[in-house]
Amino acid sequence: MMKFEHLLTETRHPDTARIDQLSTREMLEVINAADRSVADAVHAELDRIAQAVDGIAERLEKGGRLFYTGAGTSGRLGVLDASECPPTFNVDPGLVVGLIAGGDYALRHSIEGAEDDAEQGAEDLKTAGLKAGDTLVGIAASGRTPYVLGGIAYANHLGALTVGLSCVPGSDVERRAKIAITPAVGPEVITGSTRLRAGTATKLVLNMLSTGAMIRIGMVYGNLMVNVQPTNVKLKDRAIRIIAAATGVDEEQGGALLERAGTVRVAIVMQKLGISREDAVRRLEAAHGRLRVVLGEGPGHP
Repeated sequence: MMKFEHLLTETRHPDTARIDQLSTREMLEVINAADRSVADAVHAELDRIAQAVDGIAERLEKGGRLFYTGAGTSGRLGVLDASECPPTFNVDPGLVVGLIAGGDYALRHSIEGAEDDAEQGAEDLKTAGLKAGDTLVGIAASGRTPYVLGGIAYANHLGALTVGLSCVPGSDVERRAKIAITPAVGPEVITGSTRLRAGTATKLVLNMLSTGAMIRIGMVYGNLMVNVQPTNVKLKDRAIRIIAAATGVDEEQGGALLERAGTVRVAIVMQKLGISREDAVRRLEAAHGRLRVVLGEGPGHP
């Protein structure tokens, strides 16, 4: 039986040994104090995160995909991030893929032993169609989850870009991935409960990876979500406000533009350049959807 007490994520936090004896307010103060250091741990990894973002974006622009794989909380966070990309950036649901040990059932239920199957980690990626031009982000707070290591080994064998996201410096995930992102958040408030500080750090990093890559490939304009899908009342209202903010028209005019254009980006190009919907679509396609290029404002990044 492997021993895990040496893992940073399994050690005891010195400030929470008596947390069950504190008042509720004191307990929350301790938890909040511990959480405040998470952002600093992520900040220490920004160089590696930037390297990963650029690698992901480069592969997406060449037709590659982004895969996340993990078990338990790590897997759920990967699936969450992947599932938010289509509504946020209007990308194909297959562009960013989240895999969790035990399959979709494991999103709501604990599947004992699923994380220990390295072969299944590779098999799930094979079934999902991972290719050499793709990126795999293997997520494992402990840095030693066999399911994730099996996936990384398979991706490395194919020649895909592998990113290892863990919270234990020197771990197998860190050593075996081509890019290692390791926010060392330290012991958890409740010993070993990596859904807490490690989970928060993981979410922060995943936010940066997907959002950063989408920014790099032109899916936003300034800080505006110009690829948003107006699929419900809230998102339609947001789309109209985005058009208004980008073009200077009022919201009534923005709504009319959206009706004629069908999408936010097309509406912005139509209004700012004074051209037809067909011409706007053609120019956007020629510029691979990059608004700044179509509007003559440059690519936005060298």
